[in-house]
Amino acid sequence: MADLFTLQNLIALVTLTSLEIVLGIDNIVFIAILTGRLPEESRAKVRRLGLLLAMGMRIVLLLSIFWVMKLTAPLFTILEREISGKDLVLLVGGAFLIAKATREIHDKIDGTHASAAANGRSAATVRSVLIQIVLLDIVFSLDSVITAVGMADAIWVMIAAVMIAVGVMMIFAGAISRFVERHPSIKMLALSFLIMIGALLVAEGFHQHFPRGYVYFAMAFSLVVELLNIRAGARRANA
Repeated sequence: MADLFTLQNLIALVTLTSLEIVLGIDNIVFIAILTGRLPEESRAKVRRLGLLLAMGMRIVLLLSIFWVMKLTAPLFTILEREISGKDLVLLVGGAFLIAKATREIHDKIDGTHASAAANGRSAATVRSVLIQIVLLDIVFSLDSVITAVGMADAIWVMIAAVMIAVGVMMIFAGAISRFVERHPSIKMLALSFLIMIGALLVAEGFHQHFPRGYVYFAMAFSLVVELLNIRAGARRANA
């Protein structure tokens, strides 16, 4: 029992938890945008359920880690590039994310969602939102789980890191979702981020790897600039 709480395991737990939270940011943004199409009274419940599904998905994949690692074995070759099961998941998931974000941007520009709400019709159902969350959770979870396996040896460290990270995300998911809904420019920026992440997943499916740090820095920089614009706009309105 004492071997479980070694300094190495505790360091791995803190590092993995931090990494899981960072990797979960895009998941929170995606859930926030999807639940924004639901009736307001259903959003908080679906956000919590979506994050619980994400946690369950990652724990199941961790417990099935030998099967997950087999997904890296080549299945066939396209243009002299070996495509594995993981690559297929990344390609399909990335394409889905690009298509979904593009459609959301199109609906936002055309006002389709607003007109549907005005007519008393919900633009989405709880079931359809949860299905989409589960599909994207599989893509996000694969990357997270394979990263976790490379950083820790003890399965309990990986599972604990996932559970703590999801708990933290649950605390802030509501505030993030409400902020995104209140500021249309932030929502458009978030959708642009999702397109960029989808393109990154497709590129990784074809073995074109880009350092995630650059992507997250670009997202953080754009977000800070937009927050400054919002603050400046609020000051002008109050002047």
